[in-house]
Amino acid sequence: MGGIGKTELAWEYAQRSLSQKIYPGGICWLRSRDQEIATQIIDFSKSHLGMKPPDDLEAKAQVSFIWQRWPKGEVLIVVDDVVEYELVASCLPLWNPRFKALITTRLDFGRSVRSLCLEELDNESALELLGSLVGQDRIQIQLEDAKSLCAWVGNLPLGLELLGRYLSNDQDLTIHDLIQELESMRLHAEALCEREDGMTAQLGVAAALELSWKKLKDFEKELACLLGIFSIAPIPWKHVESCLPETSVREIVKARNKGLLKRNLLKRIGKGTYQLHQIVQEFFRLKLDELTEKGESLKTAYCNAMVGIAQRIDGRSTIDVIAEIQGSIPHLEELIRQWIDHLSDDELIWPYVGIGRFYEGQGNYDLALPWRQRCLKQCQHKFGSEHKNTATSLNDLAALYYYQGRYEEAESLNIQALNMYKRLLGNEHPDIAQSLNNLANLYTDQGRYKEAEPLYLQALQMYQKLLGNEHPDFALGLSNLASLYDNQGRYEEAESLNIQALNMYKRLLGNEHPDIAQSLNNLATLYDNQGRYEEAESLNTQALNMYKRLLGNEHPNIAKSLGNLATIYGHQRRYAEAETFFIQSLEMKQRLLGDEHPDVAKSLNNLAALYYLQEQYLDAEPLYTRALEIFHKLLGDEHPDVAASLSNLANLYCNQGRYKEAEPLCTQALKIFQKLLCNEHPNVAQGLNSLANLYDNQGRYEEAEPLFIQALEMRQKLFGNEHPDVAQSLNNLATLYDNQGRYAEAEPLFIQALEMRKKLFGNEHPDVAQSLNVLAGLLDDQGRYEEAEPLYKQALQMRLKLLGHEHSDVANSLNNLAELYRNQRRYEEAEPLHKQALEMRQQLFGDEHPDVASSLNNLALIYSNQRRYREAEPLYKQALEINQKLLGNEHPFLASSLNNLAGLYACQRRCSEAEPLYVQALEMRQKHLGNKHPDVAQSLNNLAYLYAYQRRYSEAEPLYVQALEMTQKLLGNEHPDTAAVQNNLDVCRQAIKASNR
Repeated sequence: MGGIGKTELAWEYAQRSLSQKIYPGGICWLRSRDQEIATQIIDFSKSHLGMKPPDDLEAKAQVSFIWQRWPKGEVLIVVDDVVEYELVASCLPLWNPRFKALITTRLDFGRSVRSLCLEELDNESALELLGSLVGQDRIQIQLEDAKSLCAWVGNLPLGLELLGRYLSNDQDLTIHDLIQELESMRLHAEALCEREDGMTAQLGVAAALELSWKKLKDFEKELACLLGIFSIAPIPWKHVESCLPETSVREIVKARNKGLLKRNLLKRIGKGTYQLHQIVQEFFRLKLDELTEKGESLKTAYCNAMVGIAQRIDGRSTIDVIAEIQGSIPHLEELIRQWIDHLSDDELIWPYVGIGRFYEGQGNYDLALPWRQRCLKQCQHKFGSEHKNTATSLNDLAALYYYQGRYEEAESLNIQALNMYKRLLGNEHPDIAQSLNNLANLYTDQGRYKEAEPLYLQALQMYQKLLGNEHPDFALGLSNLASLYDNQGRYEEAESLNIQALNMYKRLLGNEHPDIAQSLNNLATLYDNQGRYEEAESLNTQALNMYKRLLGNEHPNIAKSLGNLATIYGHQRRYAEAETFFIQSLEMKQRLLGDEHPDVAKSLNNLAALYYLQEQYLDAEPLYTRALEIFHKLLGDEHPDVAASLSNLANLYCNQGRYKEAEPLCTQALKIFQKLLCNEHPNVAQGLNSLANLYDNQGRYEEAEPLFIQALEMRQKLFGNEHPDVAQSLNNLATLYDNQGRYAEAEPLFIQALEMRKKLFGNEHPDVAQSLNVLAGLLDDQGRYEEAEPLYKQALQMRLKLLGHEHSDVANSLNNLAELYRNQRRYEEAEPLHKQALEMRQQLFGDEHPDVASSLNNLALIYSNQRRYREAEPLYKQALEINQKLLGNEHPFLASSLNNLAGLYACQRRCSEAEPLYVQALEMRQKHLGNKHPDVAQSLNNLAYLYAYQRRYSEAEPLYVQALEMTQKLLGNEHPDTAAVQNNLDVCRQAIKASNR
């Protein structure tokens, strides 16, 4: 293209070659455009070589005469700005190797000529060129403006030289003011039109491009003007063709190749993708304005094509769809910036809608936001505050705020849109029903179920009245209402609606359709929530296979179905299968959606949660952390998904004994939930539960109890008195009372949770087994062994039946029953159960796992109780090593291992070995649990007992006193641990009195 610096580069090469005497035979400079080459060669030979070619010869014969008599040595012939290669070549001695020909041209002469294509300068080189003309100091003072000036001319050397010389001639002119002049006058600006002596370029920018323009045919000029309408970004050629539907593709391609590409007015940058230089685009737009009527029709064609593209963007966010659409986005943005006035009223919102959907589909809500806001502003400006397009824009912006978790703003806009629709369309219209549904979805996510239900019902009735009883929108309304009932634990009502919706979809859409697959998924989720796992698995598998048949093997819906199936397996504790499907789902989402997408973050969370349930904390933590990073980046610091991620990570830290790290995350998550959601929401209740559980683990019972009670009451208010989450809250509160020795208060809560789970899930369900287990544990703690044993056995049999003979819950049941027998000194019965549990855990988790360490500890306790110390010691040490490796050197579990090993040494009177372990366990517990925790009291009691055994009564007594005060405060005066410490203190004081006599 003109102005790229071809002549300047050739001139510099010729000058350098001359000074270095590279061409002894001399250098001949010729100009091709509008001048006869032969005449120039003849004149050159006469003036510079003193030749006298015979006048009676024709021009070509004279040229041949000259080449044959040219002085010896290699010769450089430069022909500048060649238009017709064959004509020039016929005058050059290309047959003689000592003559080297260098030509500059705007054309592409194909492979017959070895060519060097000059690219525009990079940013750094452009600034350097401008600085060489203006002065580097002046550039540095106005660096950002200088960069903008370079960008304005697309780093075109001719443009930069003209602008640089113009600035150099006016030292008081700022670069900013020059840019303002360019914006006003465009290519007609004086700075781009006036050349100076000493420049190799003969013309200004526009005049240089005009030379190429004149050579174009009429249709090539029309095509050029059409390209000028597009953005300066890469142009997918299919978009150009869609603007010219009445012109054959062959004719368009011919004009592109022979007219624009050949003259380097257009550049091919990839398969099916082309781009204009910024200055060329500017020039073509000037020519577009000159076309008047034809120019307007080209603008209309461009607008129609781009609106059509925008309408086809549906928010699907797979990588292949993104790749296909991405090239269109700059041109939709250009349509909004430059050509929005050429759209009809019906078309106006579509460019905004398309861009918004594109970014929203990728989870890039911050990028979508300005386009949604500008759409609303444009509609309000164009149509006023009462127009259907304005209402639609309000709805779209509300949906975006909803995705971002900005619920208050979303609600306000949704209500505005709903009321506007009612004023414009009357009280009954499909758009009003859709608006009611949107508002109900928002309320559902906020836990405002009582407000959501009447809106869903109203929308459903409206669909029924307007569209009839058999319509996809009516079926969708049924599904939405079913989802609400599912969230509330109203499973029978939810099931009925889901089945009704599924059957309606089948009647309307046939047996194979994505909406049917989604309906199967919804029903499967309901059954999963009810613990009806076999039915859930069957439906989810049907949905997954249907999606594969309809959508292929790679699609976000398939990834979601895989995740749902993994969740069902996880609830059944089929962890190996769950892991496989969670990983498949995650990897498919990463392939389809990229590594940073909300759905990818959710998959990371799900996989981490699976590892968390298996106590594979080292595997879970990086996944939770990565999910949190993605949510933070995409959704900001305050969003329910961010809060959920914080809560997950806090729970992980809590289980690892990293309480100081867990507490701020728990508190932060709860505050976000309370701020974004209403004060009574399932997530708020869960946040209260998590914080209460943290306090419970730390022995901060007084702080934990009101939070557990608040969570329970909130769930009862939200879900009624019979719901799985209510049962879980009852269990949590009962466990707290159990830890405090408040058995009379704990027992009725455990029983209530058990009965509720039986009613909700039937008599045989993993959660029922869990309730039996914890109730048995309570009875065990009280020494009510005869009552505890049948419950432990019932839980074990249920788990064997439901989960199979190789399952972590089965191992837990074996362990609990074995511990009951140990407490009863039924060691012969306890030992084989502990061994069975240990082998099962090793098979399930490998040799290094917290549950394996726990089994080793428990088996060692049996040996220790039987005074089989040699067998016990290596087991204690092995458990200690596992906990150290997995949990680090600072964890409550590790303190328990140290405590147990110290107890073994104490029993063997190896006091010097026992004491440092007891001290280490005590310090570790004090550091992580504070000075008010039953485990700290236990450590104080153990160390005091060791001192008393060694008759170090003055050291033992204050430790006993501390332990007693702690157990009295935490567990009450009627707790067995309190009684045991009191007894130890009394014995110690009696010994002190005896020694003082």
